[in-house]
Amino acid sequence: MAIFSKQNVSATTPLDGVDTLFADLDGVVYAGPGAIPHAVESLNAIAKERRVGYITNNASRTDESVAAHLRDLGLSCTAEDIVTSPQAAMEILRSAAPSGSTILVIGGEGLISEVVKAGFVVTESALDTPAAVIQGFSPDVGWKHLAEASFALNARSETHPDGIPWIATNMDWTIPVERGTAPGNGTLVSAVHLAAGRMPIVAGKPEVAIFEEARKRFDVSNALYVGDRLDTDILGANRAKMRSALVLTGIDGPKQVLAAPEGQRPDLIIADLRDLLEPYPETEVSKKGAVTVGTATVHVAANDVDIVIDKPGTGLDLLRATCQLIWRSGRAIYGFTVPPEAYTR
Repeated sequence: MAIFSKQNVSATTPLDGVDTLFADLDGVVYAGPGAIPHAVESLNAIAKERRVGYITNNASRTDESVAAHLRDLGLSCTAEDIVTSPQAAMEILRSAAPSGSTILVIGGEGLISEVVKAGFVVTESALDTPAAVIQGFSPDVGWKHLAEASFALNARSETHPDGIPWIATNMDWTIPVERGTAPGNGTLVSAVHLAAGRMPIVAGKPEVAIFEEARKRFDVSNALYVGDRLDTDILGANRAKMRSALVLTGIDGPKQVLAAPEGQRPDLIIADLRDLLEPYPETEVSKKGAVTVGTATVHVAANDVDIVIDKPGTGLDLLRATCQLIWRSGRAIYGFTVPPEAYTR
């Protein structure tokens, strides 16, 4: 990151120079049916000056049903603005199975509709000798569906001596819903994995396929992606070489971002989407190794273990500064004693 001005505050916002903002949905725009506080008004303000798109691993709904939900919340968008993991999965499926072949689909309407649009025949039974299995999340998926996937994947033939192709839309272990955190598609995939003895090809975050689908559709040159999960959103954006922001309104919070391993570290940390429109402080490192971000300064004590707060700062500056201190050290978080003030909001 760049060096601060003397005021330790950058004049730029996270969106300066950005032509397209991509946002995750669950935990960023909404949790269950309701909007995350400040998300809708912030996205509407951003959309006045640049294009806004949405990248979601959720495979249970069609792009149009997602767009309708967002419109109901007060956002202006169409199905073309929604990039889903089933859409990214179709590119993989086309290369894995003959056109027009029968595909065993485990998932909801969002996945089924994309398989049909891609020219395949949908089945729910392994008895129909499917050419591939594709699996995505739906709250209606149960044991019978997972068993059919296992039966199909365990079958062997001369054409597929190691079994037919298996594609998963995504591997999110959990999803944020109105009542809290619930099991996600990764949990369901793991049940089939234990029965089939192998892992699927994955289309959604953190794999690059879904980001490439978004880039191609929006024809972007400089995008920023905002998500709430380090292991899918941030890791995926980093793999796709897309700038990323972690928003603390969903799954991962201050403790998780402090401990983020290399590859899962965001370029920016924001409290909610309003911060995308505000000046973002840069990072200053002193000759003695103290790190200043905005109004907060931290350093490591002489024992090389304790992190010391010189100036606590305001807002998220202390968390941002502590993250930079740990990340720049090349050591894992358990090599430090972190003061609770750094991660208590």
